Amino acid sequence: MSRKQSGRRSRTRTERKRGRYIQARPARGKPSDVAFDATLRAAAPYQIRRADVRAERQTAFAIERSDIQEKVRVRLTANLVMFVVDASWSMAVAERMAATKGAIVSLLTDAYQRRDRVGLVVFQKDRANLILPPTNSVQLAQRALNDIPVGGKTPLSAGLFLAHEVIRREQLAHPDVMPLMILLTDGAGNVALGGLPPQEEAHRLAEHIAHDQIRSVVINMEHAAFDQGLAQSLADHLKAPCLTLNELKAENLYHAVRAEMQP
Repeated sequence: MSRKQSGRRSRTRTERKRGRYIQARPARGKPSDVAFDATLRAAAPYQIRRADVRAERQTAFAIERSDIQEKVRVRLTANLVMFVVDASWSMAVAERMAATKGAIVSLLTDAYQRRDRVGLVVFQKDRANLILPPTNSVQLAQRALNDIPVGGKTPLSAGLFLAHEVIRREQLAHPDVMPLMILLTDGAGNVALGGLPPQEEAHRLAEHIAHDQIRSVVINMEHAAFDQGLAQSLADHLKAPCLTLNELKAENLYHAVRAEMQP
């Protein structure tokens, strides 16, 4: 994966002439960042065969177009972690919100003086709300996370739609960003945005997110004894892993997210 701009967090390849030179590859088209050391090594085995060429050119070393190598560079890029949390009424809603808040603050603290950003979408009743617009400020996050509405039905489609819109806006404003959506849900939706059945609509929205190559992780919030596989089905449409955290604590959620952020 190549990025056009630089960042400070996850490692990604860049086509710019800045960044750490890690390897070389055969040049494609007209090279603008020639790897001279690798080019010399590629041409070296053919020097005896090219004796006539060297004599004609009056050079000690003959390099042909096929020898030219270009540099492969890497730079560190920024992450956007978008939490999407089901805040509809359930026995686990308080535990879910506490873990999410703790993980957000931990990630922002870890990303201090970097470009990593964290946001939070919460869905409940008949709508989704952007509780925390993408930010790298721990103070702003702590203020925004103080009062979060809970209870009501489960508008899963609204949560997916809003999260997708926020991520796309961030990608337009920051083309370098690498988004990661963390969805905490049991996978069951019972409120639709349009005329489709809620579950089918949510799955179609999940497919759009996957089509845009947005990395996602589903954290299955259903109790194992009542799990009908809805979270796994949603993860399949997102082309994402589905994780079950035995103890939903901020530390566990933080480590799960960090593991997915690794390049």
